Amino acid sequence: MTDFLSELAWRDLLYQQTEGAAAHFASGPVSAYCGFDPTAASLHVGNLVPIMGLVHLQRTGHRPVALVGGGTGMIGDPSGKASERQLLTVDEIDANVAGIRAQLERFLDFSGPSGAQLVDNGEWLRSLHAIAFMRDVGKHFPINLMMQKESVKARLEGGISYTEFSYMLLQAYDFLELHRRYGVTAQVGGSDQWGNITAGTELIRRTVQKEAHGVTLPLVTTSGGQKFGKTEAGAVWLDAARTSPYKFYQFWVNADDADAVRFLRMFTLLGREEVDALAAALAAAPHERVAQRRLATEVTALVHGGEAAALAERVSKVIFDKRVDVMELPLDVFHTLVREIPCARFAAGHAISILDALEQAFGLSRSASRKLLQQGAVSVNGERHSADTPDIDLAGAAYERYFLLRKGAREIAVLELTP
Repeated sequence: MTDFLSELAWRDLLYQQTEGAAAHFASGPVSAYCGFDPTAASLHVGNLVPIMGLVHLQRTGHRPVALVGGGTGMIGDPSGKASERQLLTVDEIDANVAGIRAQLERFLDFSGPSGAQLVDNGEWLRSLHAIAFMRDVGKHFPINLMMQKESVKARLEGGISYTEFSYMLLQAYDFLELHRRYGVTAQVGGSDQWGNITAGTELIRRTVQKEAHGVTLPLVTTSGGQKFGKTEAGAVWLDAARTSPYKFYQFWVNADDADAVRFLRMFTLLGREEVDALAAALAAAPHERVAQRRLATEVTALVHGGEAAALAERVSKVIFDKRVDVMELPLDVFHTLVREIPCARFAAGHAISILDALEQAFGLSRSASRKLLQQGAVSVNGERHSADTPDIDLAGAAYERYFLLRKGAREIAVLELTP
């Protein structure tokens, strides 16, 4: 069995640890938790870092506790935020908690007496009384100590409300409550959570005189310095309704060569030998993007399941491989293509002009379309089209309904015949 911290270290997932954490995890099974903020009804790829932390925790023989912030979500964590969060209603938070709960259940094994647990801190935080909380928890936190925490220091100049200033105490209280209820003795979180985590270990030491530890994971950026998980279209979500499995797959397959191997270590369960082999393949033939394609398949399968990953891979191959035999494609590939790429629809039984098809699919003018046809840069279902063939042969439709129209090397659209 691999040691938890050693596993995190070789996967580039270990950032900080409290003194004695290694010995604590080596002493036997440990119950450790990680919190997830319900600011939306779905997690995003940035949350995969702490999720993978819990996955490796369980795989190395420990018990993960996933905490959804139905209570702390009413305040909002100031860590990494330049301004005050907009407060959500209780109904909004409850809906978000439900969405996140369903997503976390895909990654962890909740079966058996030592299975993972999913907990909502709204169970104890929403019923807290202010006076009792200040007496029992607040007295253990000197103001000067709280002012030194990075999440507070970063906001002092621009201003921080007492509401968000108090967040640290609530997260520390979560740690203490989880210790009392479930025997939790460690917390895992992003590096921006270090101040909140150590506040919790200190509260446990002061109130119940027990040992507790914290482990932080890195905040990931790309090799170009950009924030991981942000695209031109916005965040990459784990919810298929927000980011389709195909777009999710494309996010990973488009990883830069300088990031691909690191992401294989961080976001998949592949072992050292497989990762090293993929690194060697990438170095030998970077144009084949073997590492990126394996990365995309593995992470998509982890988040959306094997069938969705296989479909996304097939669709991707259709788009980027001009040699694909369109007539052999499964019907579900066309159903996905219609949703993911430009689609021009024409009435069945009526002739389709190639010029009309290029105009509707790509917004091309007649003159631009004719030029492409003269250059031999247009194909329908893999067959090159020329200016000498003004209409598309309707008998060549896949499933009597679909054509793939290509313009140049990379641009592709679906032509769909409708009743």
